[in-house]
Amino acid sequence: MPTTLDVVAILVAAGSGQRMGGVEKAFLPIGGIPLLCYSLSVVQASPLVQAAVVVVQGSSVKRAHSLVEERGFSKVAAVCPGGATRRDSVWAGLEAAPPSTWVLVHDAARPCLTEELIQRGLTAASGTGAAVAAIPVEDTIKEVGPGGAVQSTLDRSRLYTVQTPQVFAREVLRRAHQESPPGPSWDDAALLEALGWPVCVYPGDRRNVKVTVPEDLELVEALLSRRKGS
Repeated sequence: MPTTLDVVAILVAAGSGQRMGGVEKAFLPIGGIPLLCYSLSVVQASPLVQAAVVVVQGSSVKRAHSLVEERGFSKVAAVCPGGATRRDSVWAGLEAAPPSTWVLVHDAARPCLTEELIQRGLTAASGTGAAVAAIPVEDTIKEVGPGGAVQSTLDRSRLYTVQTPQVFAREVLRRAHQESPPGPSWDDAALLEALGWPVCVYPGDRRNVKVTVPEDLELVEALLSRRKGS
C-alpha cells in the first residue's frame, strides 16, 4: 500500500439521469439522505483519504456546495461542474483536485462504498499504478449480432464486471486523459488500456451496486438499511 497515503477521491455525480427519468441522482433521497452523501460519508471517515472533489452538473454546483457545508464534509476541497461525457467530468475533477500522489475515482451513484474497497484498491494499485474493482461474471454471456442472432458464447472464466473505486497514480491518470485517442470511454481504466498501460483488478463487492434505473432503488435502500442496522 502507498506509504504516503496521499490520496484524493473524485466523486463523479454529473450524469444527466436519463435512465432515472431525468432525475439528478446525486440529490436523490434514499432513506431520507441524498445519494451523494453516502459515498461522501465513507470518504470523510476514511483515514486513507485526505481530500475529495465532487463533480456535479454545472447547474447544481451551488446546491452541492450547500449540501457539503450543511453535512460537514470537511474533506471536500472543491465542487466543480462536470462535462458532456464521463471522461470530461473526471478530467474536470482531476484539474480541480489538490496535489496528490494517488487518485481514487468513484461513481457517486454507487452509495454502498466501503472502507474495505478503498483499502483493497490502494493496495492493488501500488503494483502497476492502476487498479479497478471487479467481480467475476457468473451468467453465461453471448455476443449477439444484427437481427438478434447469437454470434458466439464467450468464455466467462475470463470476464469481469467492473465497478468503482478505480485507483490510479495521479500522473498516470493525467497522461491517460491527455494522450488517449478521442472517442467513447466507459471508464478511466479504458484510457490506460488504450495506451498499453497495465491495469489490474481487485475484488469488488456485489453489494456495491450502481443506481441506474428506478428499479435499483429498492435494492440499494435495502442494502443501506441493513448496513445501518448492523
